Amino acid sequence: MSRVVADYPSPSHDTVPFRSPTGLGDMELTTDHDDPPPPSRRRFGLSPTLGQLLKQVGDVRKESTGDGGDTPDHQVLDLGGDSVPRSIPFVLSFSSLTYSVRTRRRNRIAAGDSSSVFTRTKTLLDDISGETRDGEIMAVLGASGSGKSTLIDALANRIAKESLKGAVNLNGEALDSRLLKVISAYVQQDDLLYPMLTVEETLMFAAEFRLPRTLSNSKKKARVQALIDQLGLRNAAKTVIGDEGHRGVSGGERRRVSIGIDIIHDPIILFLDEPTSGLDSTSAFMVVKVLQRIAQSGSIVVMSVHQPSYRILGLLDRLLFLSRGQTVYSGSPAQLPGFFSEFGRPIPENENRTEFALDLIRELEGSPGGGGTKSLVEFNKHWQMQTTRNDGCLINPQISLKEAISASISRGKLATSDAAGSTSLVPTFANPIWKEMAVLSARSVTNSRRMPELFGIRLGAVVVTGFILATMFWHLDNSPKGVQERLGFFAFAMSTTFYTCADALPVFLQERYIYLRETAHNAYRRSSYVLSHALVSFPAIAFLSITFAATTFWAVGLDGGFSGFLFYFFVILASFWAGNSFVTFLSGVVPHVMLGYTIVVAILAYFLLFSGFFITRDRIPDYWIWFHYMSLVKYPYEAVLQNEFQDPNKCFVRGVQIFDNSPLAALPAAMKLRLLRNISGSMGVNITATTCLTTGRDILVQQGVTDLGKWECLVVTVAWGFFFRVLFYFALLLGSKNKRR
Repeated sequence: MSRVVADYPSPSHDTVPFRSPTGLGDMELTTDHDDPPPPSRRRFGLSPTLGQLLKQVGDVRKESTGDGGDTPDHQVLDLGGDSVPRSIPFVLSFSSLTYSVRTRRRNRIAAGDSSSVFTRTKTLLDDISGETRDGEIMAVLGASGSGKSTLIDALANRIAKESLKGAVNLNGEALDSRLLKVISAYVQQDDLLYPMLTVEETLMFAAEFRLPRTLSNSKKKARVQALIDQLGLRNAAKTVIGDEGHRGVSGGERRRVSIGIDIIHDPIILFLDEPTSGLDSTSAFMVVKVLQRIAQSGSIVVMSVHQPSYRILGLLDRLLFLSRGQTVYSGSPAQLPGFFSEFGRPIPENENRTEFALDLIRELEGSPGGGGTKSLVEFNKHWQMQTTRNDGCLINPQISLKEAISASISRGKLATSDAAGSTSLVPTFANPIWKEMAVLSARSVTNSRRMPELFGIRLGAVVVTGFILATMFWHLDNSPKGVQERLGFFAFAMSTTFYTCADALPVFLQERYIYLRETAHNAYRRSSYVLSHALVSFPAIAFLSITFAATTFWAVGLDGGFSGFLFYFFVILASFWAGNSFVTFLSGVVPHVMLGYTIVVAILAYFLLFSGFFITRDRIPDYWIWFHYMSLVKYPYEAVLQNEFQDPNKCFVRGVQIFDNSPLAALPAAMKLRLLRNISGSMGVNITATTCLTTGRDILVQQGVTDLGKWECLVVTVAWGFFFRVLFYFALLLGSKNKRR
């Protein structure tokens, strides 16, 4: 007990109060004459209660026995600065935040069985004000639908400026959207992680994104290892994250990993949307304990929480209770009993303070007309004014935001800058584009390599399709029937390459929310993601192309020798490239996998219809000819036709073979020769049984393949692929503005 009592000595510090730049609250500057007060004293104040003393005894016992799963102190990253300047405080303040949305409602009129639609305005935030400082955890509490997540989004600049009224300031200065993206992090309620990466790999890739390239690899690894210890993930460091089909880490560990990837660069402000949701009490306590360490390192932590336990309440510094978008209490947990006592509803001695407050708020919300909640809101405003008046006159330190951020960077926080003396105080991105591409590609390959069954299924589909085509069209001859069979083979083969690419659709749909989370705070550029996505997909489609080409070319008996095979392979590769790019673009537009598959199948069917196989170009109606030139199947189909029939000396119809595709094919051979002589006499041309009547060039003319050469068709197919990649980029650019309207 002597150690516990020693944690609460008489005051030996001179405290100088001053007004924060926002004028919304108070802060103390401490001049140290002796050692700084211990964390327990900073948390509980100078006069601890008996319960706090007993809790401190428990903490001492846990420290002495090594029990309790306590996490190490949060470590700032050493960026190699020469000197460490003094810590300059941060104050995040918000005033008069108001946000409304329009909702549509349909009213039915019973008499006439008709309906009318009208819109009404629903206020989600109504004049919310408050503040929090570095070193503190501010928790936003309230029932479901009270506006907790909306307030977190408003503070994190996830609501459009034209829709949100009020001001959000840091150290008295308005927060620029670009600056806030870099100095803050937002942890969503859902754990959005790659399932086949281990905990250590997930954090290491996050470090590669968020920490500057000039930082050595050893320092990045040291940062990751320190973070693993801080998050209490040492035993799970080598375990994969897992998903529904793969066993991985527990729910609490997943949540801590989600927090870890957003604090790897030690942000100044950390926003969290219900980080304890869905966790058991022990896991939830460990998560908030980690957040306390982060706050004590000099960060501002703002989180929403549904109903904290007694242990979690002891870790929180500020509470903000909401009811239907209005503030019903704002202050420290220690002030809750006094607040409700003055309101006339004192908290029972043995009752959890937050549970009592939330139950009372629900009770007042359920009162007729909501008058009870209104009275609590008005009482809170009066109580806040009285509290501010009692604080007395405070001093404004006049510290600029730029100075505060520069000092934090010099002390190792916000490790996205190369150095404290960088020309750009806070760069938009920590790394150049080529570095981002390399890290994105490595992460995607690592995740895919641990799920080989996905590529195996795709390869199996290509091999089976190629085998069926090879055996079905085995060694085609040069007869008129062989020509028709070649045309059918080419049309089916080219369309198959596009249909096989449909498996690329769920790739981005599964990664969409991970991408949105990472780009929301400038982990990497959108262009880096598009380029790395293309680079990672290319080796797979190249392997599929060579497999399909080798399976079918010689088995079918196509013309051209080795040079013909190379061109055939290039066309197959270009088809896979264009198809993969097209499906990737659609994945950036459609929201659901099933809807995407429906659209892909329908559009590819239209492409095949207008490719020129079923109806030649000169027979397509003028009002549909534009679709013929937009068909992705048209260009590779015409390219392989020209590769097969380009030899002017190769004959495909000789003498009596001219009758093969007509009802006269059933006539005896002697009768066919007699007819051929009669035709020769009528035309005045000598046509024998061996006379060549149709060459490869004639077939190309018959099929309407005359407007582009084979190399031009190949180039156009490749260009289609690049075109859809550009469209994919713009789809990401327009679709990733994850702000409420």
